[in-house]
Amino acid sequence: MYKKIIPFINCENELPVNVIAEALQYEIGGADELFVYNYSVDEASREEFLGTVKEITRQIDIPVYIGCYVERFEDVKKALYTGASYVMIKYSLLKEKEIIKEASDRFGKDTIILELDNYKDIFSQKFTEALKELGVYAILLKHVELTENLADRINASGFPVIIRDSLSNNDIAALLEPANVIGISTNYFKDRDMFKAKLSLKARGIEVNTFDSNIKFSEFKLNGEGLIPVVVQEYKTNEVLMMAYMNEEAFRKTIETSKMTYYSRSRDTLWTKGETSGHYQYVKALMLDCDKDTILAKVLQIGPACHTGNHSCFYTELVKKEYDDTNPLTVFNEVFHVILDRKKNPREGSYTNYLFDKGIDKILKKCGEEAAEIIIAAKNPDFEELKYEISDFLYHMMVLMAECGLEWSDIVKELGHRR
Repeated sequence: MYKKIIPFINCENELPVNVIAEALQYEIGGADELFVYNYSVDEASREEFLGTVKEITRQIDIPVYIGCYVERFEDVKKALYTGASYVMIKYSLLKEKEIIKEASDRFGKDTIILELDNYKDIFSQKFTEALKELGVYAILLKHVELTENLADRINASGFPVIIRDSLSNNDIAALLEPANVIGISTNYFKDRDMFKAKLSLKARGIEVNTFDSNIKFSEFKLNGEGLIPVVVQEYKTNEVLMMAYMNEEAFRKTIETSKMTYYSRSRDTLWTKGETSGHYQYVKALMLDCDKDTILAKVLQIGPACHTGNHSCFYTELVKKEYDDTNPLTVFNEVFHVILDRKKNPREGSYTNYLFDKGIDKILKKCGEEAAEIIIAAKNPDFEELKYEISDFLYHMMVLMAECGLEWSDIVKELGHRR
């Protein structure tokens, strides 16, 4: 199991747009997970913070820890409903410890992490056993002076431990050395090269999450110029963006930096996509075809991939035969975006705008009616009518989603957890 670098963001008194931008930078910069927190007891601040975290989990793929003020079980539920993978609870602010047990019983024993202000608590065997009974998954320790004795206690505790440290005085490799320490949470890597730090840690024998090719470049089948073609896809949509070439140096730099780097045949030099335009391609996956002579790169594309300003370089149609390219997810997204557009830009006579104008009660009434219509249609021997009723229900459900601030990504992510 590799050791994790978990940047933290203190969201108190910060603008949501700035927090979201910082979270995105951490993800593309190589963070393994992200810890965002705001322990304010003010209700308005808490609600704004939960909304910010919800937007973060929509936009990034790495797991998110959320730290917030917890007074009752409902606070934990609302925190996890943002899409966060873990809830970080401050032990010093926790009034009822049974909340932890209720939450771990409901959401699983791998969701609750306890933040200890006084790390000496971990010395107590009675204390750690009590935490296990409650269902605590892991412990976060702050301001650690990592002596040999403390390292032994951490390993004997039986808990995965995250150490929070600014790294201004402590050596990250030393803090990661105890077996039970699973990661470092820090703000040290803001505007710093996290990939470079990971390579340094790996050189010192610390197992961290870096890109490593499972096949050596020497095994690739290259063309006459010593290059291998690379087909580039948008990782979420699978849209083909462009094609370019790599030599061994470009491949190695791509692996080391997580930014797609190519070899320019016309200029006889390496070039990192986006180094002048800012339209970087961040690696999500690299795959080799069966003949080992072509690489498929799945990337997060920033801005357009084509120098013309088009999202994809493949925008010129040569030949086309009519065919049905209906993709369920694409249809859902397209219809949903039309509904969102109606909400933002109302049109006179629009049934969708009629529903939004009438409000949540009307929308819920229609969802109920359509659900009943599905039941009736399903009881009939001819199922042809059923597809129309299901379509009606899905449309009204999407109106409800838009009214309540949900997106298909929220639903898909939740369903993904249930696989």
